[in-house]
Amino acid sequence: MQVDGLPLATPHVAHFQRQGITELYPPQAETVEAGICEGQNVMAAIPTASGKTLIAQLAMLTADGPGLYIVPLRALATEKHATFSELPGVDVGIATGDYDSPAAELADHDIVVATSEKVDSAIRNGASWVDDIGCVVVDEVHLLGQADRGPTLEVTLAHLRRLTPGVQLVALSATVANADEIADWLGAELVESDWRPVNLRTGVADAETVTYDDETTDPLGIDAAELPPSADLDTETTARLVDGALADGGQSLAFVRSRREAESLAERLRGDTEGATTEEREAVASEIETLDGTVTGGRLADCVRDGVAFHHAGLRSGHRALVESAFRERTLDAICATPTLAAGVNVPARRVVVRDQQRYTGSGTEWLPVLEIHQMCGRAGRPHLDPYGEAILVDTDDPETLAERYLDAAPEAVESKLASEAALRTHVLSIIASDFAETEAGILDLLAATFYAHQTPVDDLAGIVAAVIEELIEMGLVVRNAADGTDEDSRVLAATEIGATVSTQYITPETGVQIVEGLRTAGEMTEPTALTALEIICDTPDMHDTYLGNEERAAIYEYARQHADELTTAMGETEEFERWLEAVKTARILAEWSEGATIETLVERYRLGPGDLDSRIERADWLLSAADAVADVLGVSLPAIDRVRSRL
Repeated sequence: MQVDGLPLATPHVAHFQRQGITELYPPQAETVEAGICEGQNVMAAIPTASGKTLIAQLAMLTADGPGLYIVPLRALATEKHATFSELPGVDVGIATGDYDSPAAELADHDIVVATSEKVDSAIRNGASWVDDIGCVVVDEVHLLGQADRGPTLEVTLAHLRRLTPGVQLVALSATVANADEIADWLGAELVESDWRPVNLRTGVADAETVTYDDETTDPLGIDAAELPPSADLDTETTARLVDGALADGGQSLAFVRSRREAESLAERLRGDTEGATTEEREAVASEIETLDGTVTGGRLADCVRDGVAFHHAGLRSGHRALVESAFRERTLDAICATPTLAAGVNVPARRVVVRDQQRYTGSGTEWLPVLEIHQMCGRAGRPHLDPYGEAILVDTDDPETLAERYLDAAPEAVESKLASEAALRTHVLSIIASDFAETEAGILDLLAATFYAHQTPVDDLAGIVAAVIEELIEMGLVVRNAADGTDEDSRVLAATEIGATVSTQYITPETGVQIVEGLRTAGEMTEPTALTALEIICDTPDMHDTYLGNEERAAIYEYARQHADELTTAMGETEEFERWLEAVKTARILAEWSEGATIETLVERYRLGPGDLDSRIERADWLLSAADAVADVLGVSLPAIDRVRSRL
């Protein structure tokens, strides 16, 4: 199927042709046959690099109204905004923050790229622009099964379908076990395919041999006896695999379990490429150093000069973007990354090496899901650049069992996580506060449109919803009005003024309650300070935890003791003392930042990544804004909030 035969405007056809796209890939052609250019709902469950972005563009360029492209990650939003902005005559907007507004300005764009959280918050705040949307594209829709993002995504889609009847829905996904079930929920035609533009072969490696799925083998020939005593066999095997791809003219992605291991593997690979600095690499390294003078940034720049990089959430977003861009431009030979890289941005490579297949949890380690490993493997093979792609899992102990677990297994089915009480508290409050429903029966009726209800009778939620409503009432966020003798299910529910503010500020009910308690205590203090305001918002579930090492525990304890008159929680009054100390550490870091401490000083002093500091500053700004709104409702005057927020 030729691009010039599609119902696209001439400038758009020319744009795709300039990119070398003259003929559709088979899965893309199937979506056209399914009616994607005619307003039909379509779900495409196809491998990475099989053309999902073009499928989205076909839908949005032919839709009867503006397009909304929903992504799970901000980095992906930035990438897609740049891609769509190249379309001739198309005005593209992006929305990933400012959770307390309807974002009315988005009505002026032809395409809006946004996270599901931003769309959810805009709907809560009465966004009228969603009424005019002609097409909604959901990228990575299989993330419905994630405990953190899934419930928001499915509730947001349920709201969009209710608010914009007849809107075209296009869902893009990796291959999952129950793609037909998701498509059926969306009322979409399923296009499911294993076709890839570049052939992919997968395999497992021990120190001696790579064994591929086509039964071929490649020798590695590592002799463990010849390695230094400190050497890790899995790491040396990974390094040999990366070097082999480089010798063959290809780039590599190597996935490991942690930030520390990503950095140490990059340092190990530098030893194989040292002295390979080029003018392009030096330019990227200099840009990295310009962003800040942290030890992490300097270490990354040194690695980049030798053609390798590490990539993890502890890096600043600017650092990650520079690494991704340099890799796409083939300035870098290899990236050593944590699994987060597999879930978003476009960084394909000739060879993907998965050294670690387990991740750390609070109580030990757990195996990664098959779907997550398959997404890593799917990064192998760049269309128009690689003759093939290779994905290799490393296990020098038992490679055959590893192959059975991942390479010979189908990805898991996607299951809704909406039944979690924490998730339901947030979304039930928003339903009530937004006047979408005012009775338990009405709430259940709305939830009947969710993926959970598609998988499970909505009646199964009735008991959980009833319990959640009672919790919200106890929290002071919802009231149940007298109903003149009618049965309990039909009694009218309403959000209190605090409950409505919590919902529109897009904070969780638990965070809202803790902010209320903190503000009331602060209102009775003689002289609340910036530290007071920061402790209130840092001791909430919506602020990321900051690791507290054993060596610094005593120092933070002493700091809390010395500043006890500025803190809203007395040291002997909290049941979660360790978590509170972590909150005090975060508040201390932010207080020092607001007083002029440099990022370099704070990163070194408190052993956190520069990206961690950035994320906490951003969250603090959001939570301080929410606290300010809650303070207005309570009638509590806390000028310290505005002061510290302006300094942040």
